[in-house]
Amino acid sequence: MTQPQGALLVGSVNFDDAETTMRTAVELLGSHLRRLPDGEVGKRFHWIMFQPDVIGQADGIERIGDEPIPFPAGIDARGLRIAEGTDAAAIALPPLGYASAAIESYAVFTRLREEGAVPAGIRFQVSLPTPLAVISSFFHGDDRAAIEPVYTAAILRELDEILAAIPHDDLAVQWDVASEMGIIERASGYGALMEAWWPGDPFDGLVSSLAALVDAVPTDVEVGVHLCYGDAGEKHFFEPTDAANLVRYANAVVAASARSITWLHLPVPITRDDEAYFAPLAGLVPVEELYLGVVHREDGVEGAARRVAAAATFAPEFGVATECGIGRAPAGSTEGILRTHAEVASAW
Repeated sequence: MTQPQGALLVGSVNFDDAETTMRTAVELLGSHLRRLPDGEVGKRFHWIMFQPDVIGQADGIERIGDEPIPFPAGIDARGLRIAEGTDAAAIALPPLGYASAAIESYAVFTRLREEGAVPAGIRFQVSLPTPLAVISSFFHGDDRAAIEPVYTAAILRELDEILAAIPHDDLAVQWDVASEMGIIERASGYGALMEAWWPGDPFDGLVSSLAALVDAVPTDVEVGVHLCYGDAGEKHFFEPTDAANLVRYANAVVAASARSITWLHLPVPITRDDEAYFAPLAGLVPVEELYLGVVHREDGVEGAARRVAAAATFAPEFGVATECGIGRAPAGSTEGILRTHAEVASAW
């Protein structure tokens, strides 16, 4: 069996600040990494959960319910709606927070590189949610279609600000794609059926929207796609029977995109070390780098090795990752998770 090569940090890492994330990741993984994220620290620790507090500041947007729904990190988890009589197209959303966080963390990245703590050649990785994730999670009914172009324009403004501030040969952008998989699987995500709000085949819309996001990243910037089934409490909102829908969606997005995808990440449930789960990977179109989420905190190197062995028959070349970010992993477990990547894969 060929040993996997390389490791991908999907995004979130359970440290308090970007400098600790970067120093620790380089110390433990070093030449296994081609990209280095900031760990999605601060408000981004809980992925998109801070977005309602941002979007809710806009004129024409209201919070649902009179009382805040407390969430960790001082977040109010109430949903959103367009105020009655408001023209959605006229809503001006404030900065979403992704560009400012990326620019701040990139300054840490460059300082550490100047100090020699980050090797030359590693790119700075920025993870962004797809608009569908935020819209489907916090808006309802007809408001989803109305707010979609507004929020999409806002996230693309964040991307443009990042592109203007960070040298392109230093940058890698990852699109985090979770709610899309819920719609494809017709899953009940955390208590509600995950549904599309546009006419026609939902799959076609999911493909075209993600391909447009991929193509929004210039060709001199690396772009990755992280397909996901959620990570609330280290649990998926849906457990796939196999990798078939992941492969189907990835293949369609690759075909629909004008530019190439630099890397593709596919999740692997902890319970799956059987060939049946991985068999659809034989039909995956070639991508520059494939990463499989074979690393799990609970069973470490031994479990990852079983999943690697099962996958290798159908995907002879791939790197390793966790199935999602590790920001919600228990305190004190992060270093062990990072070491597992290095123990089951070779360096570049």
